[in-house]
Amino acid sequence: MPRRARPARRRTLALTSLIDVIFLLLLFFMLSSTFTRFGDLPFLAETGGPAPMPQQEPPAFLRVLPDRLVLNVGEVVLEDLRPALERAGSSVVLVAPAEGVTAQRLVDVLAAARGAAGVELRLIGG
Repeated sequence: MPRRARPARRRTLALTSLIDVIFLLLLFFMLSSTFTRFGDLPFLAETGGPAPMPQQEPPAFLRVLPDRLVLNVGEVVLEDLRPALERAGSSVVLVAPAEGVTAQRLVDVLAAARGAAGVELRLIGG
């Protein structure tokens, strides 16, 4: 007479060892990763607070629009931004992104303006 096969017992999954493995992986990746910032862009973010001392010359104003750049009242192309900032005659440039400007566009503009001699960039809300 043929023997009936017993139905296989379902084993329960032990989650304790799985949690231990996940914790060890998390600990490994946290300790082996670096937290340095690559490509820092030097600029100051204006915050509310007491008004600073008045400056000798008024700051230049760079308006970042989705399709163009406006320095004070004149339009500037991205390739000519650094020389235009140096010719602006101001050591402080206020950078104001307009609504609809992507973060990548703003980073491109700040990277293009980074090497301007004697110019300090300050990011303000647009």
